[in-house]
Amino acid sequence: MDRRIRPSSKRRKSPPHMRRVTDPEKEAAAAILYDDEKEPPWKGKPNRPPRRTLLAIIAVVLLLALLNFLWKYNSGGPSRHSCDNAEKGYTCEPKISRYWGQYSPYYSVASDINRDVPDNCKITFAQGLYRHGARGPTTHKFVGYNATITKLQASFDDPFEGIYAFLNEYEFTLEPDQLTHFGEQQLINAGRQFYKRYDRLVGNYSPFVRASGQERVVASARKWISGYKHAGHQNWKSAQLGKPSNPIVVIPEEPGVNNSLNHGVCDAHESGAYATLGDDAQLQWRSEFVPHIQKRLNQDLPRADFNESDVINLMQLCPFETVANKDGKPSQFCELFTETEWRQLDYYETLGKYYGWGAGNPLGPTIGVGFANELIARLTGRELNDSTSTNADLDSNRDTFPTGKNSVLFADFSHDNPMTSILFALNLYSTTPTLSNTSMETSEDLKKFSASRVVPFAARAYIEKMQCGKSSEELVRVLVNDRVVPLPTCEEKGRPGRCKLSAFVKSLSFAKQGGKWNQCFE
Repeated sequence: MDRRIRPSSKRRKSPPHMRRVTDPEKEAAAAILYDDEKEPPWKGKPNRPPRRTLLAIIAVVLLLALLNFLWKYNSGGPSRHSCDNAEKGYTCEPKISRYWGQYSPYYSVASDINRDVPDNCKITFAQGLYRHGARGPTTHKFVGYNATITKLQASFDDPFEGIYAFLNEYEFTLEPDQLTHFGEQQLINAGRQFYKRYDRLVGNYSPFVRASGQERVVASARKWISGYKHAGHQNWKSAQLGKPSNPIVVIPEEPGVNNSLNHGVCDAHESGAYATLGDDAQLQWRSEFVPHIQKRLNQDLPRADFNESDVINLMQLCPFETVANKDGKPSQFCELFTETEWRQLDYYETLGKYYGWGAGNPLGPTIGVGFANELIARLTGRELNDSTSTNADLDSNRDTFPTGKNSVLFADFSHDNPMTSILFALNLYSTTPTLSNTSMETSEDLKKFSASRVVPFAARAYIEKMQCGKSSEELVRVLVNDRVVPLPTCEEKGRPGRCKLSAFVKSLSFAKQGGKWNQCFE
């Protein structure tokens, strides 16, 4: 039957159930459904709602449109042209963008082990550890890049041609140190991803958030919170987060202040014999792979007189100019180099991380021991036991370092260097062989370790606890940029990438014993 309302031409007395209700409070209760057997209350007029109803509908539509606009452009909605999204990270030019070392934007790394929550299991705890989002170059790098560009542009009177033609209009306008718009969006997306992944926990618990004190790290934490909140439109529980207006515990980065999310306290690592191991390894490899690039560039641009440092500067300008674009559109600097040369650069950056902050440095993993011990306290609900880089004033206070059954969601924000040390302190790359500084090895040779895979801009590691079936003990697994990391020292048989909680904690004996912290002050 056609259920549309048709106006009547006859005036009929309304039955009692359709008479006008004069009490405003009862007006809503008087609403009824009309069909072709009943006369609508606007008797004989075209079938349309009253003007007041139309105005109300228009107002609601406009309000929703305004809220969507504000959400999209201020609070987490990505541009439809953006190269970055919450599910897969950076998706543009994967053949080169995944070989920019620590300057690659985060992307979802393929996993040999299924990253979904296993059947018959439920997540009971989640710790997120993040690197800040994409930024401008550090002040030191900024000076070097500017010098290279100034030298290049001053050496030519004639217009640049071919793949170099963009240099005719190019202006060096990068801003040092601070998050870019693209970097902010990365962390908004990261917050959305965390909420979605752990949606069964977020309804009952709120994440406890900490950040190392540098502005770009704190800003990343704020953007993450924005993305998290908008993913679920959730009200934060002030009991878990402190003051609602400032729900982030910030650990200062001033000299002499203990900070498990930063470095700077271990003197021997900062300024001793091990301080330059990463730079030394990079210089050796640079002398192997840069000269043929240098030769080609100097043939194309003969008056530029590029040296090896200039070549590295030009290559690194590719990712920095890319993330300076709000949508992450690849820079034209990227077109100046081949896929092979980008892989060589990625290995150059990987050497810096491995020998500066990883197992290639005798004190590298020790820098991450403090966080590893904080993680043990959070996983087990026990009191923190650490005498290395942790901040005793903050970690002895339940308001600034909560543990226990009601503290199951955590998000910490750091830098690429200490994050590398933390991941090595957690024994995640124990099978990585010693890296050669004279010949290139692939990430497969290195058991999936590389700077771009592990600590790109907006990198994230998830440490999860899960309850599976009727097992009496929870299991632990770790994902780094969406890749489930094998845990060969403690994995359960038939459960790849998962260890019993007690076995996982036992595997962290290096951290529990303080690493080599006693060597920091010799």
